[in-house]
This record gives sequence, C-alpha cells and structure tokens, in this order.
Amino acid sequence: MKSPVDRRKPNGVGDLIALGITTCGVGYLPLMPGTFGSMVGVVIYLGIVWVDGVAGLSALTAGFNGNQVSAVVWAANSLLLALLILIGIWASGRAIPLLGDLDPSEAVVDEVMGQIITLLFVPLGVGLPFVLAGFLLFRLFDIWKPYPIDSLQYLPVGVGICADDIVAGVYAGLCLALGYAVFVLI
Repeated sequence: MKSPVDRRKPNGVGDLIALGITTCGVGYLPLMPGTFGSMVGVVIYLGIVWVDGVAGLSALTAGFNGNQVSAVVWAANSLLLALLILIGIWASGRAIPLLGDLDPSEAVVDEVMGQIITLLFVPLGVGLPFVLAGFLLFRLFDIWKPYPIDSLQYLPVGVGICADDIVAGVYAGLCLALGYAVFVLI
C-alpha cells in the first residue's frame, strides 16, 4: 500500500530520532530495505544469544544457577521487545510525514521487531540453521501477508506500519517452533 501524504522536513531532535529508529540505519539502502531490516533483527537476536551465554557463564562461575540467569535474560528480552514495539510504533507514526508515505519502504523497524519475535519462538542459541530458517520464514510471511496480516497494514499511523509485521513474526515463529519440535523429536 503506497499512499502519499504531505511530506515535511524534519523539525528538531524528536523528528531525527524518529527517523533513526524507523529506518534502523538500513532503511535507505536500495532494492530490499525490508530484508536489510530483518537482518538487523537477526543481528540483535545473535547479540541476545551472546549476552545470554556470557551472563550464564558469569553466573556459573559465581555459583548461580544458569537456568535462573537465562530466565532473567529471557524476561529482560521480553520487556525490551515490548519497549521496542511501543517506541517503534511511535517513531513510525512520527516518520510518516517525514518520509511522505503511509507505508514507507524506508521504515524497517517493523521488520526488526517481526524478525526478533520470530526467533524468540525457539530456545536461545538453537543454532544457525534455525536462525536462517526463521529469517526465511519471516520474510515469506512478511511478503505473502496471509489473513489477517494484509488488512492490518491499513490501521492508522505507526500501528499500521508495525502490526502486520508483528503478526507475520508470530506466524513465522509458530512455524519455526513446529519445525524445531519435529527436529527435537527425530
């Protein structure tokens, strides 16, 4: 859905912050900004896995239970994801008139959050084949947009930009979790 809106120049730090969050540094790259945004989500996920590993190792050497540390990291990640979603919706809504479109291709924060949602459906550090599968599944659902994903992009402002990718992330995550469960059972 491409719908032009009156475009305006950034006015102040708030607009620049909104643009930075909305584009995640890759939204202006040519050809496939959504794919690049998904790659940012994968990099963030791999960072989460690394933090979990470092925190778990530190906890074990300090005498703590590794499972407890992983639970704390998981809870912190969930809170950070919720915060990313709220900030992403705000930033996307504010960036619409700056980018001159109701669903600008430069807005990739939605792909970042959708990709992270997809990968959080499997245990942290499950392996690169599952990360690649999650990446491909999310891109499939983000492009295909099965019901009700397609209709969600018509919601107003930043919610419309982000909601379809959040649900695409859930669909892809469910498929990834099913694939992981089959893999574990075999």
